Amino acid sequence: MPSRTLLTGASLADAALLTHTEQGCAWPLLVWAPGPGVRMVSSAVLGGGIGERAWVLNAQVPPGYARLDPVAHLRDLAVGVGLEGAGVGLMTAASVTDRCHAVDGGARAVVTAGIGVRGWAAAPEAGDVPVPRPGTINIIVSLPVPLTDAALVNAVATATEAKVQALVELGADASGTPTDAVCVAAPAATAGNDTASDAEPFAGPRSLWGGRLARAVHTATRAACAGLIAAEGADRIHRRS
Repeated sequence: MPSRTLLTGASLADAALLTHTEQGCAWPLLVWAPGPGVRMVSSAVLGGGIGERAWVLNAQVPPGYARLDPVAHLRDLAVGVGLEGAGVGLMTAASVTDRCHAVDGGARAVVTAGIGVRGWAAAPEAGDVPVPRPGTINIIVSLPVPLTDAALVNAVATATEAKVQALVELGADASGTPTDAVCVAAPAATAGNDTASDAEPFAGPRSLWGGRLARAVHTATRAACAGLIAAEGADRIHRRS
């Protein structure tokens, strides 16, 4: 079992690439453990919502993942690598090894992506996903400044806008996949200070930190998806020839 100390790093750049076993095979597991004093907002099945979280893991699982207990599975994976306390757990069938990282003025983003099943959010079909499935474009962001709850929510919207911008620029003709997930992390407000005065109140794309977050997510998403879209185009040409 890896040492908890070795997994701890304040910077998202310190995320460790480990492995876990599923269906008799080894699969990549990306782990970032900044430790206490970090607040996160996430749409993840494990640790979603807003609150203090000590770690984030992004686990690659086999295509056609069919387990009905993703929360328990992610908790087991966290325990297996020595993580303790509350954290955020993401899953994906996309390659975690091929993660892409970008930095802009202190804002950091890591994106893992698969875009084989994609479309527009306002599609006419009725939504029906009774059991959460592994996310396909998973975005993890860290900022070095505290954010209010409202700004954390704003940051999720900004990250999503930046993701969509990257997909459209690449010609993906989609706003994302049905199971995309996002996590934004920021330090907790300084003890003894009022959160409203100590934390950034905005994270929209034209705010200082929202703009940096957007550019980092945009760059990482483009890098993660560009090769996939190019490969799709080459495959279409090959099939027509």
